Parts: sequence; C-alpha cells; structure tokens
Amino acid sequence: MIIYEDKYHYGWDGDNGIGDRLIQQIIEGTKKATCAPKISYTPEELKWTYSLVGKVCTVTDKAGTPRCNVRHFKVFETTFGNPDPRLVKGEGNGDDVPKFKTDHIKAWNGMATEEVPLTDDTILIVELFELVEN
Repeated sequence: MIIYEDKYHYGWDGDNGIGDRLIQQIIEGTKKATCAPKISYTPEELKWTYSLVGKVCTVTDKAGTPRCNVRHFKVFETTFGNPDPRLVKGEGNGDDVPKFKTDHIKAWNGMATEEVPLTDDTILIVELFELVEN
C-alpha cells in the first residue's frame, strides 16, 4: 500500500474501539463520509480539511498504523439537526437520521465537543470520500 503525505487519523485514547470499527467500515465500503462539529476545528485544520478535495489520504489508526487510502471528493457544511442525506447515508445509516444523531452523540461523548453543547443548530463539517486502496 502506498503511504500518502496527507494522513487522516481515526481513533483516540479511550475510544473503546470506535476508531478501529470506523476504519473497518471504510474498508468494507459501508463508511464513505465523516463529520465533526465546526467549532472543534482550528482555522488551520479547517483550511487543511477543505484542501483535501481531490486528494488521496492514508487512513491511520490511533497508533499511527496505515490501514487504507481514501480519496476525498467533497467537503461541505450541514447542521446536526437537519443533516445532509449524503452524510447520513455515507455514515452507513441509510436515511435513518435519528440513528445518525444517536450514534454521533455517543461517539462524541467525552471529546472536546462536550464543552460546547451539541444542538440541532450545531454546524458540522462533512467529508465525503471513497476507498481507493486497502
């Protein structure tokens, strides 16, 4: 597998295996999108995220081990309360918005976002991608 300069990390200490499960979903083709609250990005991180469109990135686990490569083809904003259908489907939830919301509340519990209340008006940064190599 080619290791690309741009890296995308999944997982964090204490994530109870969520990072590894998400990477496995990417490899299986069920996960084709990711998102995070806009407030959790620094201006530099936001600029970098938008710069990923058209690029191939190496997905690494929380230990930094390369696991697969994905090509980003779209980055955009949506709200948590009315998420874009491409996000919901790309996260593997079909058209089940309540499941998408419940899954993300659970996943983000204990992360930096806990200082900022997650509401229907929370703006999310969405990344759509496709698996190119595992």
